[in-house]
Amino acid sequence: MKLTLNRDALFEALTRVQSVVGTRSTIPVLSNVLLEARDAGLTLTTTDMELSVTTHIEADVATAGATTLPAKRLFSVIRELPSQQIDLSIDAKNTATIECGSSFFKIVGLPADDYPDVPRPEGDQAFTLEGGSLKAMLKSVQYAASVDETRYVLNGILFSFKEKKLTVVATDGRRLALCEQEVDFPDESAADMVVPAKAVNELLRNLQSESECKMTAAGSQVVFELEGMQLVSKLIDGTFPNYQQVIPAQCEERITLERETLLQAVRRVALVTSEQSNSIRLHFGENEVQVLSSTPDVGEAKERVPVKYTGKEMTIAYNPEFLLAPLRVLDSDEVYLELTDELSPGVLKSDISFLYVIMPMRMQ
Repeated sequence: MKLTLNRDALFEALTRVQSVVGTRSTIPVLSNVLLEARDAGLTLTTTDMELSVTTHIEADVATAGATTLPAKRLFSVIRELPSQQIDLSIDAKNTATIECGSSFFKIVGLPADDYPDVPRPEGDQAFTLEGGSLKAMLKSVQYAASVDETRYVLNGILFSFKEKKLTVVATDGRRLALCEQEVDFPDESAADMVVPAKAVNELLRNLQSESECKMTAAGSQVVFELEGMQLVSKLIDGTFPNYQQVIPAQCEERITLERETLLQAVRRVALVTSEQSNSIRLHFGENEVQVLSSTPDVGEAKERVPVKYTGKEMTIAYNPEFLLAPLRVLDSDEVYLELTDELSPGVLKSDISFLYVIMPMRMQ
């Protein structure tokens, strides 16, 4: 195998695929990237057996072939090379020789035959999505997915294609984030699928605002086709909870808040919380919200946020990180907090089709 290619193109391709590779895999070849040189160029593939990423770049292929090289090491080497042409050759023992300008490297690889077969599924439930919109939707919900492996179905994000809308939902049982957008698709293509959080994170890294994303359901897998790359992921097997049941049907109070002002106030007050006492309080009074924290052996903090509010006085405690998470990723200047009482879920909304249900904490 012998080819010449552009260093910047190779570096960009490795940037796309190397994050899938695990550092503690019990199968050595899974720490490698599969390189396949054909007439049309060089194809790079990585997989952890649950998620596979493939990308293709142009190359001048003198001798076709395939091999696997340590992904992290190859990425580190290419990152340090100058922006020039790279001469890459692989010998019969799968040792790569890399020459670029005055730089010379040899990297020991493993045979391509040792690499697991990467799935190339095909399905008939296909959806075409605008990259920028999908990225904004996923960014607004992915932080709410659970990391508790005992409730595995919550370790992913629900993609629900129904009634000409895509609804994405993530929840860990204590909070729920939802965003929806109108999407054109045939009625017979309506579907629900739970995509693992790792696949969603890879999507967020690679989605481009100016390009489209084609999403295809193929049995127990889903395929995302982006500009220049393909991502194949297993779907999470299981039934996602009925998220509609946890969204309050009505509220007693609706408060308009400046998002950035609230974000900064909560962030500062949270500085005096602790692992044992990880809560802040929002006290709603006439035309103001007080953000409060008092932690034994640490200290206390108070911030006043002016608002237009003439409702009943009430104090509600929240996990500060749960309150900060949506405020960080939303772009709107204002958010709306809907409340009923101190023990009922609060609902945070914005100008886009987004809502966030957050459970209060019991105050000591």
